[in-house]
Amino acid sequence: MNVRFPRDHNGKVWLWGNITIGLIAIIICCIIGAMFGSVQISPETILKIILSKLLLTNSEATWSSSQEIIFWQIRLPRVLLAALVGICLSISGSLYQGVFRNPLADPYLIGVASGAGLGATIIFLLDIPIESLSLTLNILPIAAFIGGILAVLIAYSISSLAQRPSITTIILSGVAIGAFCTAISSFLYLKSDPDLRPVMSWIMGGFIRATWNQVGLITIYFIPGFIVSMIYSRVLNTMQVESDHATSLGVNVKKTQRILIITATLLTAAAVSMSGIIGFVGLAAPHIARLVWGADHRILIPMSGLIGGAFLVISDLIARTIISPGELPVGIITAICGAPFFIFLLLKNKREIF
Repeated sequence: MNVRFPRDHNGKVWLWGNITIGLIAIIICCIIGAMFGSVQISPETILKIILSKLLLTNSEATWSSSQEIIFWQIRLPRVLLAALVGICLSISGSLYQGVFRNPLADPYLIGVASGAGLGATIIFLLDIPIESLSLTLNILPIAAFIGGILAVLIAYSISSLAQRPSITTIILSGVAIGAFCTAISSFLYLKSDPDLRPVMSWIMGGFIRATWNQVGLITIYFIPGFIVSMIYSRVLNTMQVESDHATSLGVNVKKTQRILIITATLLTAAAVSMSGIIGFVGLAAPHIARLVWGADHRILIPMSGLIGGAFLVISDLIARTIISPGELPVGIITAICGAPFFIFLLLKNKREIF
């Protein structure tokens, strides 16, 4: 793998310069996402509402109460939740790809997202009053994490039984486990709820019920996940060589793999519990970042997150406006965009993958 590192004397400037550009881009995408819908709100009005809510201005309101409600209570939490879910899925995808050293490894394809979805499904069907729990003790992300980590462990165990265990067998095992978890989730829903429209909407992913509480909850899981990812980014670079060579350089490969897999699964579980199952974001965003900035995980991880967050915000905007006044699950949009990209990636990297 060709890893391009920034020059030492300009490394930090180069790194933070690119991250700053990425942050500006995702902020612009969030503003665009908040502007359009059944009621269009100008950027000037958006800025004034934000400043008034943050108590930075005391000027008289020049916007209607309906505009304020639509923006502050509906669109802004939805846009921020979409951005955070995209960031979490993309960072977890970059971690899985780095740990397994395979460009096809992502939360959706290796079964983690489906396992997390099954864990969340069981909580939904138990009819536990999730909203009554505190942010830090919310059981939904915990159940999703348990389902996701079990899916990884089962896939890894199955692949270890093969005559020649490899990264490819782990991914193929993950695909099978993901299909099985999705089938079980669908069966449980069909058996328990006669009205399948909201259920299928969650299975395909979406943010129609986004709230500020969900934004706060996913942030609690995102921050430690991102910090751990960046702490191990340099070690992850070293792990791109053979395991024996990485060990000779002082890397505890197995311990690092466990930590990064748990971190990636935690990010995936938090995203799935908030939005449902959204495919291909964790596959496409890290690969695009790798094409532009190289395989150095110090820049790859944050830029993957920013690309994925911006992509999911725009995908959600398309999903809620393309058949207005109706709305599509955002997972349909990401699948339409991601499936051709997956085929391209498969053909481009067939020797490296298989």
